[in-house]
Amino acid sequence: MMTPEQVREMIAVGLPDAQVEVRSDDNTHFEAVVVSAGFEGQRSIQRHQAVYRTLGQYMGREIHALSLRAFTPEELARQGG
Repeated sequence: MMTPEQVREMIAVGLPDAQVEVRSDDNTHFEAVVVSAGFEGQRSIQRHQAVYRTLGQYMGREIHALSLRAFTPEELARQGG
C-alpha cells in the first residue's frame, strides 16, 4: 500500500518543477493534480504519460487507479486555481 504523500513525492522527484497534490480514501485509488510549466505544448496524453513514468512499476500494482489532471500554470490560472 502507498500513501498519497509517497505518490506525491515520486511525481515530484520525476517532475521537479511540478506542483503536485495527491488524495486518496483507500491508499490504492488516487486523485492527482499536477501543474508544470514543462507541460507547455504537450497534449493531455503526453502529460499523463510523463506522470505515469514517474510512478513506474507501482502503476497497476500498489496504485490501482490514478485520476489525473495535468495543467500548465497558465491553464490553472485561467480556471481560477
